[in-house]
Amino acid sequence: MNIKVFENLKTVNLKNINADKKIILILFGSVLICLSTGIIGKLTISPESLIWYNYLFKPALNPPAWLFQGIWVILYLLMGVSLYIFLKKESLGSKKLTLIIFGSQLLLNALWVPVFFGLRSIAGGFVIIILLWAAIYLTIYKFYKVSIPAALLLTPSLLWVSYTIGLNLSFWIWNA
Repeated sequence: MNIKVFENLKTVNLKNINADKKIILILFGSVLICLSTGIIGKLTISPESLIWYNYLFKPALNPPAWLFQGIWVILYLLMGVSLYIFLKKESLGSKKLTLIIFGSQLLLNALWVPVFFGLRSIAGGFVIIILLWAAIYLTIYKFYKVSIPAALLLTPSLLWVSYTIGLNLSFWIWNA
């Protein structure tokens, strides 16, 4: 009798471990996808592009580069956790449109850096950041229907992009 109880406990624990591994892999994958967006954007520009940026007229509220980059890392982590929460809630079939919107947000995030810095296009960066704001807003709206915490984790991104729109507009006005 004791051996059977032990075997049942062993089976249950193995199932839980496999479920835990799957959860960890989905969380890790979600965060990695979002962090890679920032890495891709960063790898697409040259050091010369950053020198160009140093010569732009900047508003007083322009944060230092290390702070700007640090905030984006935090935002990408929050996006990844938000994506993970969303993925846990629904079946894949009902998520397609929302995942397309989320993916467009990541694409726009990745495009802003090479357009603004790489192409040195302040106007192009402004157009992308406006589209990015809309994509984040739509993602929050769609996530909210499924999971309020998932939507709330994206709110800092919307706020930061709102601030970045102001900065981008200031660069455009002051450096036209």
